Amino acid sequence: MIEIPSPERATEIRSAVQSRYRRVAVSPEGCFAYATGKDGVLQLGYDPSWLASLPVDVVNRFVGVGNPFRIRKPKSGDRILDAGCGCGLDTFVASSLAGVQGRAVGIDLTGEMLAIPRAAAPFFAPGNVEFLQGSIEGLPFENASFDLVISNGVLNLVPDKPAAFSEIARVLRPEGVLAAADLLVIESIPHEILTSTDAWST
Repeated sequence: MIEIPSPERATEIRSAVQSRYRRVAVSPEGCFAYATGKDGVLQLGYDPSWLASLPVDVVNRFVGVGNPFRIRKPKSGDRILDAGCGCGLDTFVASSLAGVQGRAVGIDLTGEMLAIPRAAAPFFAPGNVEFLQGSIEGLPFENASFDLVISNGVLNLVPDKPAAFSEIARVLRPEGVLAAADLLVIESIPHEILTSTDAWST
């Protein structure tokens, strides 16, 4: 049984997440207990060639817990949604793998994070990549819009997880794939951690 926080608590959690990622937009250094930036990307097994065309600002602000492309790489012509795109690194990689006939859309809650990939987007194929501000719990897309949804360390931050998964299922096309790298709980979480807004936003 997944416990859904009250609306008031959910608002607190989203505010804490946005506050942390406003700091990450400046620099992720010291914000997490794991490697971030280029070191983090390479430790997670990303192909170094994928980084060659990416601006340093995008690579340096990468925060992720896994490599969703190990689950399913975009195919030529795919429509991809990056749910919780952050600095946009995964979105740009997806757009490159999908080619000029494909399209990758990144959505994120925090405007300061979105400013980074939006500044880089004009250097990529016109119409191939786009970044929107919004919530995974209420995606602004038509039903069956995407072949692939990727997410990297973000679904654990969402207060209403059933709503998020329902929205992802709605926007996926028939036989579409969710490739998510995230943190999974396999033991009981102490009450003091569950009630910590800081823990929710990490």
